[in-house]
Amino acid sequence: MKRIKILYLYSELAEYFVACIRHLEAHENVEIHIVKWPVHSDAPFQFSFPDNVSVYDRERYSGAELLELAETIDPDLIFCCGWMDREYIRVCKVFNDNIPVIGGMDNQWTGSAKQQIARVISPFTIQRYFSHMFVAGSPQREYARKLGFADEKILEGYYSADVNLFNEIYEKNRGKKRESFPHRFLYVGRYSEEKGVRDLWAEFIELQQERASDWELWCCGIGVLDDEKPERKDIQHFGFLQPSELAEVASRAGVFVLPSYVEPWGVVVHEFAAAGFPLICSDNVGAASKFLEHGKNGFLFSTGSRQELKKMMGKIMDTPDNQLFDMGEQSVRLASAITPETWSRAQIRLVEDKRGG
Repeated sequence: MKRIKILYLYSELAEYFVACIRHLEAHENVEIHIVKWPVHSDAPFQFSFPDNVSVYDRERYSGAELLELAETIDPDLIFCCGWMDREYIRVCKVFNDNIPVIGGMDNQWTGSAKQQIARVISPFTIQRYFSHMFVAGSPQREYARKLGFADEKILEGYYSADVNLFNEIYEKNRGKKRESFPHRFLYVGRYSEEKGVRDLWAEFIELQQERASDWELWCCGIGVLDDEKPERKDIQHFGFLQPSELAEVASRAGVFVLPSYVEPWGVVVHEFAAAGFPLICSDNVGAASKFLEHGKNGFLFSTGSRQELKKMMGKIMDTPDNQLFDMGEQSVRLASAITPETWSRAQIRLVEDKRGG
């Protein structure tokens, strides 16, 4: 079969995307090209790619040079992470009539004025850029429909955690957690207002003042709220961690918490579901729609409600260890719905269908 060439026009890379690329390269007959933005200072990941994956720095290419690069590659499929880069869009428009051109989308439909305008002008804009939309989940599928994409033109599973990596954490620590479940909440994310981490600190401290439990709060991340982080024996701050370092911390923690005010998706929820963690999320966390079943493998609370966040953390603290373990087992089951394999095959099928036609 003729080799498939895929061009990725990406913004800031993340480790989970690189894991999907590794799976795609290892399991499919593909030639992969990635144009990327610089790494963000709040998430300074160090990436490694297979030798036969070509990576290009976006900042080194003018619009004309980027289009020339794409024409030289002559891809069978283009995957663009969104529509914020005008030169990426220019490339998509040139190729859209000839090959599948996928637009990635994690925005949830809110009905805002901006989204209503996007919906109205979509036939003259977004539908001319992309033949398909690759959405994170059901909250994003609704938006894609509003933009005029038929269901058969909408793929789900835009983001996938490195499920194998986090399943390894689960398998390695399953026996220990069954014997003695770790009384440690874990937060992984930026130290910023929209992540709700300030609420998390405040409500955990209140709970500890009220009940003096053996529970701890472990936090991994950096950001603008660094100077506000509380210094207490029952709260630990680990800073930004590379994946191997995070795995070591995760092996000693118990329940994952993401109290974001704004979180269109949140791959980190998928990651810790795959690692066998019960979950607490605000109802604005998009990934909770796929990986959290309230009362079964964790708890949802109303975004911005400190009292509800405190209540849900208290519920976890009152739950027997054997039930917390069972909740983690449910998380692992839910996490298997999206994987690097499903991510890869969704794209390959589009090329195969195009060639078959």
